[in-house]
Amino acid sequence: MMIVDRALQARAEAGNPIKVGMIGAGFMGRGIANQIINSVPGMELVAISNRNLDAAKLAYSEAGIEDCEVVSTVTDLEDAIAQHRKAVTEDALLLCRADGIDALIEVTGAVEFGAHLVMSAIANRKHVIMMNAELDGTIGPILKVYAEKAGVILTACDGDQPGVQMNLYRFVKSIGLTPLICGNIKGLQDPYRNPTTQEAFAKRWGQKPHMVTSFADGSKISFEQAIVANATGMKVAKRGMLGYDFSGHVDDMTNMYDVAKLKEWGGIVDYVVGAKPGPGVFVFATHDDPKQRHYLNLYKLGEGPLYSFYTPYHLCHFEVPMSVARVVLFQDYVLTPLGGPLVDVVTTAKIDLKAGEIIDAIGYYMTYGQCENSNIVSEQNLLPMGLAEGCRLKRDVSKDQVLTYDDVELPEGRLCDKLRSEQNAYFSREKTLAVVG
Repeated sequence: MMIVDRALQARAEAGNPIKVGMIGAGFMGRGIANQIINSVPGMELVAISNRNLDAAKLAYSEAGIEDCEVVSTVTDLEDAIAQHRKAVTEDALLLCRADGIDALIEVTGAVEFGAHLVMSAIANRKHVIMMNAELDGTIGPILKVYAEKAGVILTACDGDQPGVQMNLYRFVKSIGLTPLICGNIKGLQDPYRNPTTQEAFAKRWGQKPHMVTSFADGSKISFEQAIVANATGMKVAKRGMLGYDFSGHVDDMTNMYDVAKLKEWGGIVDYVVGAKPGPGVFVFATHDDPKQRHYLNLYKLGEGPLYSFYTPYHLCHFEVPMSVARVVLFQDYVLTPLGGPLVDVVTTAKIDLKAGEIIDAIGYYMTYGQCENSNIVSEQNLLPMGLAEGCRLKRDVSKDQVLTYDDVELPEGRLCDKLRSEQNAYFSREKTLAVVG
């Protein structure tokens, strides 16, 4: 139902735009800035933070705004907002603390830095719209607990494939079907890709090689499907997901799954490589009513038992402002964990790793991520991919072996590790209380 556009128009006509701050001004951040400034009435991008100040200024200038003010204190930022001057800063925490900002868009893709930002924003009672599946897939459930206690919304966004899947999932449920698969359509999946192999592609599109690598090696899709699972109650059929190769239309995949098993699992998240229409998303669902199945067949969805619904595109930054409006105007989150984690992303060796080495970041040379059901992650003490960067290896690890906490020494003093431990303890306690109750 399209109501957001009219609500934004009303805010524009009232001279009362939603005031947004954005943290991160890379390739995607610049696209979001341009979208808000030039295509979204009723919304104002009042401030941008980036570690490289020139990138923050570039995000404004590419959108046609040359005059922006560099600020270094909360007071300076609040004054700039009050006087309708666009602000840029290297200090992201200023945006978390300043009055005059209705919501923050977090576009860093960083886990430790992102954890500090989100916790500060929550403490200052600001809604946060994340384009950061890595953070969400690592400690999203405990961050949501903090957000709920503070009375604010923490959510993933429209446009990215998880949000598009969730919108489709909600639609399918709303018309009376039971979703059993939420899927992502990929063009490539090769766990051994690295920034060197992806350099030319990244240069062509103005992106960073490690970001492109995280898409190609499967880490990004693992985080994306993990947060969809955690938002729907679904799981994975096996470590790494089923991940079929299929060159036909996604509609023709419905007979590739065992419906009885899907129901037994409570639904799964998955992906397919090569299917059309790429790079879209799909939901396969069932209907228990034979009368309604007759209508679905009439409407060209086939005889079942699985019915295919798909969205043939995801438009990333074009849709992110709609997420902000949904949160601020209607308190409607796009995607957030139901409770404790059901699917995690585990660290897997991309090459033979040696004792003493320091693990590099997501999308680099040493590791890739795979989805795994959270109960198995806990039982086997597996190392979450979102926590792997900066860990020192205590022993050799063979290529394609999944790492455990016993294989590494964690860096000292990280907030993300503290929150992960808190998440484990909190939801373990919740399970115990549920059993006792």
